[in-house]
Amino acid sequence: MQSRKLVLYLDTSVIGGYYDSEFEQDTKPLIESIRNGEFEMQYSTITEDELLNAPLLVRELIDTIPDAYRKKVTLTEEASHLADSYISENVVGKTSREDCLHIALA
Repeated sequence: MQSRKLVLYLDTSVIGGYYDSEFEQDTKPLIESIRNGEFEMQYSTITEDELLNAPLLVRELIDTIPDAYRKKVTLTEEASHLADSYISENVVGKTSREDCLHIALA
């Protein structure tokens, strides 16, 4: 029986952390583990939109991960409602709607 890989949802800050001296010590090994097939990565259309203003190296990082280990998820109405509920019910404290969308999609 084949075991399933752990799937990790990566948001923009994790991807950007790969080239950030403050976070690269943790982020680079994580990305390498994904590239090596130890984990599967999910990211979203929200992440893609947020990365539009990032440096080119950061924007292209997702493409360095083999297709077999990455999956893009799209925003659904259900996730959008869940994110709005997080905000209206003060589940996540002061944060942005985009952060709540990442949480809902994860």
